[in-house]
Amino acid sequence: MIKFIDVKKTYKSGVEALKGVNFTINTGEFVFIIGKSGSGKSTLLKTITCEEDVTEGKVTIDNFDISHMSRALIPVLRRQIGMVYQDFRLIESKTVAENIAFAGEIIGIPRKSLDQTVGIVLNVVGLKEKANVYPQELSGGEQQRVSIARAMLNNPQLIVADEPTGNLDPETSENIMALLLEINKGGATVIVCTHDSNMVDRMQQRVIEIENGYVVRDEYSAGYSEKGETVPEEIDFGGLPQLDVSDSKSKSVYFGDDQDYAETEEEVPETGKVMFGLEMDEDPPAPVSVPEPVVVPPVEVPFFDDGPEEEIKEEPLPEIPEEVPVEIGEMTPDPENVTVEIIENVEELPEETIKFGDEEPEPQAAETLDAEPAEEEDQPAEEILDKKALKKLEKQRKKEEKLKKRQAKRRDAFNPDDPDLYGEDDEE
Repeated sequence: MIKFIDVKKTYKSGVEALKGVNFTINTGEFVFIIGKSGSGKSTLLKTITCEEDVTEGKVTIDNFDISHMSRALIPVLRRQIGMVYQDFRLIESKTVAENIAFAGEIIGIPRKSLDQTVGIVLNVVGLKEKANVYPQELSGGEQQRVSIARAMLNNPQLIVADEPTGNLDPETSENIMALLLEINKGGATVIVCTHDSNMVDRMQQRVIEIENGYVVRDEYSAGYSEKGETVPEEIDFGGLPQLDVSDSKSKSVYFGDDQDYAETEEEVPETGKVMFGLEMDEDPPAPVSVPEPVVVPPVEVPFFDDGPEEEIKEEPLPEIPEEVPVEIGEMTPDPENVTVEIIENVEELPEETIKFGDEEPEPQAAETLDAEPAEEEDQPAEEILDKKALKKLEKQRKKEEKLKKRQAKRRDAFNPDDPDLYGEDDEE
């Protein structure tokens, strides 16, 4: 139920759009708001969706004052209201299905459930085959049906349409209004702001006429200019008697849990049956008594004391000398204690060790690749050094012999009487 109580709206420019509006719309009604351009129709709808704040008075939905609601709760209210605009307000970069699903993504509907709901509402408006088409590829009537499908996504109990047929041809306008009427028969309250007199005359629904910021006419089963059944002006706070909308399957609903939104205790109504958008046939069931929670005493866990902790003393690191002699195995002798004995008499050496002159040492069998080197672990260090010294002397002696042989060859080859040595004298 929507109720306007002495609502006034004055803009900063000084223009008075509403000058004391009073009316009540019951749940499940289909209402036309009519009037000339500038009469205050659009302002009236914007106060319902909280797009505009009222200057005086208040607007209530199910006895909850939305005209003084905090800004943080406005998105919560709008999720319960389906809005249809004259200019469609579709996102051109998204497909039809993506435009409809966008509203559900914002409020966090699970993806699987969202896809199913999008398919259902597209089927209702007759655009299931154009789910992947972009808005610019649709006609004006099809775009408006997409806008209506988007408004139906959250299954709201209130549909607000601002000039939904303003840019459409008469035949398409009739189809759009028929679709809104079907939504109303499903139990939703529908408020349509329009200046389409032919459509209002044909549908014969409740008409509220606004002129210069005042309600000049409020009638049931009326046309744009035809008179109908006058709605009583003075009514109780409970609203008008409920119309016979048995075909619409309307239910009594309330907007939210008023205790969650009211800023003071006085604003909370005594009766709050169910949340806005949920259906309930009659009174809610008796509250279920919740047993008090059982307090479990904390369990003491035994603490095992291992005694006082021992203090760990930090011992200083030993000083490292600047130069530390490094030992390279046991076979490395001290170079200062090594004596090299030079043997002048080579004849005293064993024949197997070395041979002089033209004699060449007997060829030894080639060592195989698999042969393992002889182990010298049992030989003393002094004997190894003597062998190395002898090898060095032998190598030096061979070099000297080669040098002597070269010099001898040169001497033998030298002939002082050779005329080619000095060259022939030039003849005079």
